[in-house]
This record gives sequence, structure tokens and C-alpha cells, in this order.
Amino acid sequence: MVGGRRCSNTAFCFRWYLNSLLYAGGGAIVCSLICVAAGYAFDKYEFRGKEKLFGLVLMGVLVPTTALALPMYLLASKTGLVNTYWSVLIPVLVNPFGVYLARVFSTGYIPNEALEAARIDGAGELRVFWSIGLRMVMPGFVTVFLFQFTAIWNNFFLPLVMLSDRKLFPLSLGLCSWNTNTHGEPSFYPLVVTGSLLAVIPLIVAFVSLQRHWKAGLTAGSVK
Repeated sequence: MVGGRRCSNTAFCFRWYLNSLLYAGGGAIVCSLICVAAGYAFDKYEFRGKEKLFGLVLMGVLVPTTALALPMYLLASKTGLVNTYWSVLIPVLVNPFGVYLARVFSTGYIPNEALEAARIDGAGELRVFWSIGLRMVMPGFVTVFLFQFTAIWNNFFLPLVMLSDRKLFPLSLGLCSWNTNTHGEPSFYPLVVTGSLLAVIPLIVAFVSLQRHWKAGLTAGSVK
């Protein structure tokens, strides 16, 4: 009986780990693409009300995510997304601070001359962004990705509000549910400690594997 419960807990821990990788990995990649595209557009294009719209984006940085949890829950409830993967994934696709960072990187790393040369060669705007702009601003993309990956991986309040099915829990919420049971069942202590140790590994791997892009961004332009 004890062995069966231990296997069940291990299966849940593995499921939560995969859920966290899905939320953090998928959400961070899509969010980084959206932020870089928005920052690129704010930097390279002129349109009516651009600075006012960018000011609204910056105002979004001042709003804490915890204050938005209840309104997002009500919206998700009306659309039938509560207690699904989408209820956690969709809100993390927006990051106002990431848009600001992307615009700063776009200004510093994408020369207008390179874009004009590509347009003269007949490339469309989407091709110019995908083939030239995105590659030049890759240090900014990596920076936004790491910030968002860390934020989503450690996110606790949003899944707590949106999810009630244990199978959909991320690792942070699952370990918290185990930690509340440690007073009644001390056997949960090793599971919580082991899970907390494993939770650090993806963050270390992400920072170590992507640090060369940061170094490239820091040294870009230092040698002419």
C-alpha cells in the first residue's frame, strides 16, 4: 500500500515537472517572440499614436500580476478556460517589460541601413524581421526569454487561482500542496526536498546554455 502511494506520488511529481516545462518553456518562447516583434515595431515603424501606445505598455509594468489574477479568472471563467492548460499559458504570453527591453535592444542592435538594404532587394516586411531583425536582436530575445522563463517557472498565484485539477498543477503548486501535508504525514518531507532540488535544475541549464548570447550582447559594438 505504501509502495503504491509512493509510485503515485512519483508519477504526480513527474507530471508536475512536465507541466512546468510546458508552461515555462512554451510560454516564454511565444512571449519572447511577441515582445521582440512589438519592440521592433515600436522602434522601426512610424504610426499614429505610437508613443502614447508605448506609454500604455509602460504603465502595464506598474501593475502587479497578483492584481490581475482575479480579473483574468473571471475572463477565463466566462470563456470556459478555467482548469485548463490555456488558463495558465495565455496570461503569461504578455509581458510589458519585455516589450520595453525589446525596443531598447532593437534600437541598439538593428541598424536601419540593414533593413533598407533588405527592402531594396525585394524582401517583405515579415521577411526583413524574421531573417534580419530577429537574428540581430537575438541577445534581447534571450534576455526576455530568461526573464519570462524564470517568472513562469516560479509562478504560484496564477495557477493557484486558475487550477483545481492536480494533473494540471505546475511543480511549484504541487510541491506546496505536498508541503501542507507534511505535518500529518512526515513521509512527504523527502518528496518536497527532492522536488525542490529538481526544480532548480531547468533554471541552471537555461542560464548556462544561453549565457553565450548574453556575452555576445554585452560585447557587441565594443570593437569597431
